[in-house]
Amino acid sequence: MAEQTPGEATLQEQVEERESTVQQKYGTFGGVFVPTLLTILGVILFLRQGWVIGNAGLMGGWLIITLAFVIVTFTALSMSCITTNIRIKAGGAYSIISQSLGLEVGGSVGVPLYLAQTFAITMYIFGFREGWLYIFPDHYAILVDIAVFATLFIIAFLSAKLAFRIQYIILAVIMGALISVGATVFTGAMEHSIQWWGAFPGAPENNFEGVSFWVVFAVLFPAATGIMAGANMSGELKNPKKSIPIGTLSAIAISYIIYMASGYWMARVAPVDELVSNYNVMIDYALWAPAVLGGLLGATFSSALASIVGAPRILQALGHHKIFPGGDIFSELAENGEPRNAILLTGGLVLVTLLLRDLNTIAPLITMFFLITYMMINLVVFIEQQMDMISFRPTFSIPKLVPFLGTAGCLFTMFIINSTFGLIALSLVILIYLYLTNRKLKVPYGDMRSGLFVSLAEWAAKRVSLLPENNERAWKANLLVPVRSARELRGSFSLIRNLVYPKGSVKLVGMGGTKDHSKFGESLMDFAMSFSRENVYTRWSIIDSDDFRQAVLTSLQTLQGTFFKPNILFLRLPSHKRYDEEIHSIINEARHNNMGIQLYVEDPIAQLGRSSAINVWIREQSPDWDLSMELGNVDLSLLTAYKLKMNWKAQMRVITVVEDSQVEEAYRYLDNLLDAARLPDVLKHVEVGTFNEALQNAPQADLDLMGLPNDPDLEQLRSYVETTQSACVFVADSGNENILA
Repeated sequence: MAEQTPGEATLQEQVEERESTVQQKYGTFGGVFVPTLLTILGVILFLRQGWVIGNAGLMGGWLIITLAFVIVTFTALSMSCITTNIRIKAGGAYSIISQSLGLEVGGSVGVPLYLAQTFAITMYIFGFREGWLYIFPDHYAILVDIAVFATLFIIAFLSAKLAFRIQYIILAVIMGALISVGATVFTGAMEHSIQWWGAFPGAPENNFEGVSFWVVFAVLFPAATGIMAGANMSGELKNPKKSIPIGTLSAIAISYIIYMASGYWMARVAPVDELVSNYNVMIDYALWAPAVLGGLLGATFSSALASIVGAPRILQALGHHKIFPGGDIFSELAENGEPRNAILLTGGLVLVTLLLRDLNTIAPLITMFFLITYMMINLVVFIEQQMDMISFRPTFSIPKLVPFLGTAGCLFTMFIINSTFGLIALSLVILIYLYLTNRKLKVPYGDMRSGLFVSLAEWAAKRVSLLPENNERAWKANLLVPVRSARELRGSFSLIRNLVYPKGSVKLVGMGGTKDHSKFGESLMDFAMSFSRENVYTRWSIIDSDDFRQAVLTSLQTLQGTFFKPNILFLRLPSHKRYDEEIHSIINEARHNNMGIQLYVEDPIAQLGRSSAINVWIREQSPDWDLSMELGNVDLSLLTAYKLKMNWKAQMRVITVVEDSQVEEAYRYLDNLLDAARLPDVLKHVEVGTFNEALQNAPQADLDLMGLPNDPDLEQLRSYVETTQSACVFVADSGNENILA
C-alpha cells in the first residue's frame, strides 16, 4: 500500500488529529472518577437518607441502597463493556447507542437525555438554594438561583478544565463533611439501638400516613443516577476505553460504601421518630455542622457543574450528526475545543426553567429519561452478546446475565417510581424515533443493525426450513427477472414493481456476455436502487455468459437453494422471433424447476394505458362446473390480477368463454369462485362464441391476463396483443399458489 503524503490527508483525518490534540485531555481521575463520585454523593445523601433509614430500618435501608446500586452497577458494567468494543465519540451514552443501534435510536434517546441533563442543572441549583437559605434565610431565593447559575455558566463557558479544578476543591469539602460525620464515632453519639426493619410511617408532608417499600426506594434511587457524569466527557478523554470503566466503577464502589456506612451511622445517632421527621439529621448530629452544610452546598454545586459541562457535549454530538434541523451551529467548537454555542443554548434553557421556579412536576420525567438511557445501554450489550458477532470483542467482558438484569431492572424501576411518567417518557422517545426515521439521516459509521437483522434472518431461515416447503398461505411474489440489457427494464419497470409490491421481491440477473460489465452493473444497480426507493426489496447480479438460455437455467437452479428464492420467472417476449426457440426452452426449464411464469407481451402503442382495468381470462369448466380447491392454471393469474388491482386501484374483471347453453352455469361458477377467493368488487363477464371472437368483443382493458399453454405458439401470443389492443401477460402456475387459501 502506497504511503500517504501529508498533503493528501483527508479532512476527517485532520479533524481527528485536531480532536486528539485539542479535546482529548482528561484522564481517569479528573475526567471520570471525580465528576461521577460527586454527582452520586448529592443532596439525597445529606438530606434524605436519614428519612430512608427511619422508614425502612437499617436492614430495609441497606436493601434499598443495595438494590439501587446493583441496577446502576449493571448499567456501568454494560457501559464499560461496550466502550471497550467501539471507538466512542463525543456524547457519552448517545455515542454508545448511536454506534450500536443507529442514529435514529441514539437520537431518540439522546435528545431526551440532553433535556434531562439540562433540567437537572436547574434542580441542582434549587437544591443548592435550599441549603443556602438554611444558612442565610433572609436572602432572596431568585437572586441566589441567578447568582449560582451565573457562576456555573461562566465556569463552563470558560473551560471544562477550570470546572474540573473547582471540583477538586468541592471533593475536599465533601470529604471534610464526611470526616465530620465519621468523627462522632469517638464522641459517644452513636447511642441508639438499631431498628433493623422499619414500619414505613411516611413523611411529614403526608402527615405520616404511611408509605410502601417501593416509594422509599423511589426517593433514594435518583441518588444513584449520576453514573454518566464521566461518560458524558467521552469525546475529551485521553483514553475513554480505560477511563470510563475504571473511573465509573470505582466511583460507584466508593459511593456505595459511603451510603451503607452513613446509613449505619444514622441508625445509631438518632431515634426513628427524628429520622423520619427531621431532614437535617446529618447536619444536626455531625461533629461540626458547618462542614456538613459545606458538603451539602458542594454536592449540589458539583452536580450542577458536572451537568452544565456534560449536557452541551451531548448537544454538540447531536448537532454534529444533524439530529435536528439547524444543529450544525451547535457542533462548532471554539479555539480551545469548548462547544460554546451548545453551552449558550444550554444556559438559555436553564435560565428559562429557573424562572419557572418549580420543576417538581417534571422531576420524575427527568429520572425516566436517565433510566431509559441506562436501559438502552444494557439492551445494546445484551443484543450484541446474543448475536455472537465476531466484531463484538470487548476487552472488558461481562456475563450475559448482567445486561439482561440491567435492562429488566431499569424498566422495573421506571414503573415503580411513576408508571404514568414512565409511559410518557417512552412515548416521547418513540415519537422522536419516528421523526428521525423520516429524516433519512446519513450514518457516518457502521452500527450493529445490519448484523442484528442478519441474525434475525438466519434465525427465521432456520425455523422456516423446519416448516412444510409449500405454504400456500405465506405465498408472495418473488420475481426472477433475467435481462440482456438494462434497457429492457425501462418498459416493464412499473409493471414489475406493481406485481410484487409491497411484500414481494425482485432478483435482477444480467446476462453479461461480452458487454461492458462495469457499465451494465451500474445500470442494474441504478434500477435496483429505484425499486428500493419504491419500497421493493431488490437484489441484482451479473452472469458472465453469451448463452442466455444456459445462464437463465443456471440462475433457476442456483437460486432454488436460497432463503428468498424466486417463485416466478418474469420474461419479456420481444416483438421479433429471433429468441423464440430460446424462450421456449427457458419456459420448459422453469416448469421443470416448479417456477411460476409470467410472460409479458408489451403493447407497442398503448403500453399499459391508464393502468385502470385488468381482464383475467379463465377457461370454461364444462361439463363439470363444480368449484374445487384445484382450479387448474388460474391461481397465479388471479393472484397477479388482484395485486395489480390493489396497487393500481384498478377495475378487475374475470372472463370466461362458453357456448350459449352454458352461460347461466358459467356465471354461477364465477360467483362461487370470487366468493371462495374472497375477491370483492370484481366484475364477472361471460362471452359466447369462440375464443378469438371473445378477444375482440370483450370489454377493453389495459392488461389482459391469460393462461400460458404447455407448448405455446409465441407468434399467436403476440397476435393477442393486436386483437385485444392491450398488453398481455401469459401466466403459468407452479402448483404452489392457491387463490382459495
